[in-house]
Amino acid sequence: MIDFADKSIIVTGGAQGIGRSIAEHLLKHNAAVVVADCDDEAGAELIEYLDNHQRLCFIKTDVRSEESVIGCIKHTVKQFGTIDGLVNNAGIARSANAPVTEMSIEAWDNMLRTNLTGAFLMVKHAAPYLARQKGAIVNISSTRALQSEANTEAYSASKGGLVSLTHALAMSFANSIRVNVILPGWIDVSGLKKKGKRFPAQLTRDDHLQHPAGRVGVPDDVAALAAYLLGPEAAFITGQSFVIDGGMTKKMIYVE
Repeated sequence: MIDFADKSIIVTGGAQGIGRSIAEHLLKHNAAVVVADCDDEAGAELIEYLDNHQRLCFIKTDVRSEESVIGCIKHTVKQFGTIDGLVNNAGIARSANAPVTEMSIEAWDNMLRTNLTGAFLMVKHAAPYLARQKGAIVNISSTRALQSEANTEAYSASKGGLVSLTHALAMSFANSIRVNVILPGWIDVSGLKKKGKRFPAQLTRDDHLQHPAGRVGVPDDVAALAAYLLGPEAAFITGQSFVIDGGMTKKMIYVE
């Protein structure tokens, strides 16, 4: 069993969805967890729900802002003394979905600044502390780095960038910080939204059966893998990409 006792781990975008599941999973394995998120309401709900104030800290953080990121890192070190792990999960998905000929430069920049530059800034300022602890970084990308739907250029580019950033960082931090990336496919996060946006899952039998694994993914699927990659049993794994999609990216699809 993984035990993160005396370890502190930052999870960006950790107040909802996959990030929240990762934060909860790490807490169950005795980590001290910093949830870095820009949503005050979701952060407050998470703190109230988990009621674990000694090992859980919410820090309002805008990963697009270097000043905000620096504040998050300083607060984490002040609270827990060090940083042993970092999960770069913060991201947005649909705000820039538009034909490329109609997409505004502002929408493009915001998508990349949130999904890709945010991870860069977190690594930039957490790395000195992570290196001292021989720590680990897990980036959360998407299978959109490998395959796409129409009009998702900004999102796909940002998630593809995370994959490349991962193996570059793994080489730059060789012998000091391990860096890996997870590419989730269809993960149902409807039950892990803040109260105002939470809704029951609306999945059909066909939704599940189109996956070779027989079901749509759940956030715990990603959380378990993230915890493994952060832990000591993954000590020989760095620079790698892990697709977790129920087999969908390996499935051949024919139109009859």
